[in-house]
Amino acid sequence: MSFLWALIIGGIIGWLAGLILGRDIPGGVIGNIIAGFVGAWIGQAILGDWGPVVGGFAILPALIGAIALVFIVSLVMKSMRKADRH
Repeated sequence: MSFLWALIIGGIIGWLAGLILGRDIPGGVIGNIIAGFVGAWIGQAILGDWGPVVGGFAILPALIGAIALVFIVSLVMKSMRKADRH
């Protein structure tokens, strides 16, 4: 059950990051879950485990990490689309 809870929280974190930035995450729900997990790992590695913890995620560092990840991925995707046109 804890794995399912972690998937749900990871998906919500990824979805919120995309919503805050106003950018779509490639891959839909799976992309949101991946962005949430990877963003949580990045955020917690850089910022630590402070703030409320839900489903094994320190929410604030995880959200900040996911926002950074979604921003970087969206920039890379945008540059790849421009490169394909030329």
